[in-house]
Amino acid sequence: MTEIRELTVGVLGGTGAQGKGLAIRWAKAGVKVVIGSRSAERAQLAAKEITETAGGEVTGTDNVECAASSDIVLVAVPWDGHSDLLASLRDQLAGKIVIDCVNPLGFDKQGPFALPVPEGSAAQQAEALLPESKVTAAFHHVSAVLLADLSIPQVDMDVLVLGDDREATDTVRELAELVPGFRGVYGGRLRNAHQVEAFTANLIAINRRYKTHAGLKITGV
Repeated sequence: MTEIRELTVGVLGGTGAQGKGLAIRWAKAGVKVVIGSRSAERAQLAAKEITETAGGEVTGTDNVECAASSDIVLVAVPWDGHSDLLASLRDQLAGKIVIDCVNPLGFDKQGPFALPVPEGSAAQQAEALLPESKVTAAFHHVSAVLLADLSIPQVDMDVLVLGDDREATDTVRELAELVPGFRGVYGGRLRNAHQVEAFTANLIAINRRYKTHAGLKITGV
């Protein structure tokens, strides 16, 4: 297997909190990162901010070039733009590991709740739209606030990684463990992604009630 730090990681939605937080930690770990956005200018500004915060080699460009120039691509975009973006990048993402961390959630006066997805989950929708990619699901429950704060040296939580390709899930687990404190744990086949995505609503409710940044820890592994 290729050494993980030799791979270029693209972050679609890298100007948002979750994508940017992971990019900061990966850049700090010595990974080459490409930030993608609909606006290349916004992506370049985010890349500059990440470099100033974490150092490393971080560049910014539009989504098409980000997908084309990366070996592994994290999808961290808003749910309402998920399907259209991935459909437009099918050729650029062919043959690559795609990590979907999108949580299809709604919010009302009672708080967060899971939205129905015709394909079953955001990750399964990605798999349907990207038949030539190795689609995985991971990083749904990580705290963007903790990731962005490098005064916190270690973010102590487990990252569930789901997918149907063993080598791809092992690579994503390894990528997760470049973040100090993270442990990548295989969480099952991609068909089980719905409950992982939906559980984010529970975590948000916990965080709001207890004013914290809770994550997951799997016991007995």
